[in-house]
Amino acid sequence: MSESEGYVKYQCNWIRSAPLSTQDLLDINACRDKLFRLGLIGAYANGIGFGNLSIRLGQSNQFIISGTQTGHLPSLNEQHYTRVIEVDFSQNVVTCEGPIQASSESMTHAVFYMINKDINAVIHVHCPYLWGNLINTFPTSQSIVSYGTTEMTKEVVRLYKERDLKEKKMMVMSGHKDGIIAFGKDLCEAKRVIIGHYKEYLREADHILHDPRLLTHGLPSSTVC
Repeated sequence: MSESEGYVKYQCNWIRSAPLSTQDLLDINACRDKLFRLGLIGAYANGIGFGNLSIRLGQSNQFIISGTQTGHLPSLNEQHYTRVIEVDFSQNVVTCEGPIQASSESMTHAVFYMINKDINAVIHVHCPYLWGNLINTFPTSQSIVSYGTTEMTKEVVRLYKERDLKEKKMMVMSGHKDGIIAFGKDLCEAKRVIIGHYKEYLREADHILHDPRLLTHGLPSSTVC
């Protein structure tokens, strides 16, 4: 990785408050648990965590998101989620309310909720195989654009307007190694988009494992998530 996951690049106005109820977090936590089990959220060998997810609150542009530097944790509870109640893109300010500061990717999540009222869930995962194989075939941000910045929000808007991001519901973050973002009308759809492509990876990996021509050479590093 070229950048440390969890390094917040926006100005954070964090209002410490009581956590959301466990009941409010059942769906998002179940989704996060599955992504963690698949290795799409987790941590690298050096301890740097990755991955986050969010859901829209009602009909507003506010949303619930996993907190910063939680990717490495095997499971989360109500202390690990927060509400983003306002985002000022022009001033690079995120206001969140809860027991933990919002994810470093909060600006990027926010722009998806802004550009389409039908988007109600956003998931950011890391997978070397998907990243390496989908880059520049799926909507892809410019390599000079860093994660969690106002420049990335502009890239999302550009790809939504100029590419088929609306239809594909998934993009590759060229300047954020292994980074993938998917979205949907709900968590089930966003998760289905990612896991659908992940299953294709598993089928290909299984084919490689059973190909006698390749057994002596081992799996390419790009097929390991």
